[in-house]
Amino acid sequence: MQSIRISKESNEGMYYLTFTVKNWYYVLDRYGRWDILANSLEWFKKNKKIKLYAFVFMINHLHLLIKSKDSIGFARDFKRFTAKNILKNIRQFEPAMLKIFQNKEGNFEFWSKTNMPETIETERFFLQKINYIHNNPVKRNYVLNIEEWYWTSANKFCRLKADDI
Repeated sequence: MQSIRISKESNEGMYYLTFTVKNWYYVLDRYGRWDILANSLEWFKKNKKIKLYAFVFMINHLHLLIKSKDSIGFARDFKRFTAKNILKNIRQFEPAMLKIFQNKEGNFEFWSKTNMPETIETERFFLQKINYIHNNPVKRNYVLNIEEWYWTSANKFCRLKADDI
């Protein structure tokens, strides 16, 4: 069942996650922001032993299929770290855009609060989610074939690599 956040009772497990830019703003496709996401995921894989089984970076969201002993911590820390670095990047390259991420209290909110986690409990559901992730750029008409989108685990030339299952 889909919820807004990962539950404490099922923190350790495999999840399909969606991280969405606040209000679905198109901001991830420029000024090295996808590199910020990739570098962050590489760090989590190396230092926090996150297993990344599938991914796709889109212009306003990303989908991940991960396994972690602390999925809640991963989602929280990944969003916090990438938000800080992407907002720094926006401040450098598109400072006028910062105001769209500022809330009424003057704080910045880059990611939507929800992660839309779905627990992966069966092989069928696992394969369905991988298929959905890989076909997302085709569905959005960004490319004709899944391998043509660089920032996906379906592209063997992408520098970010998915873990073996």
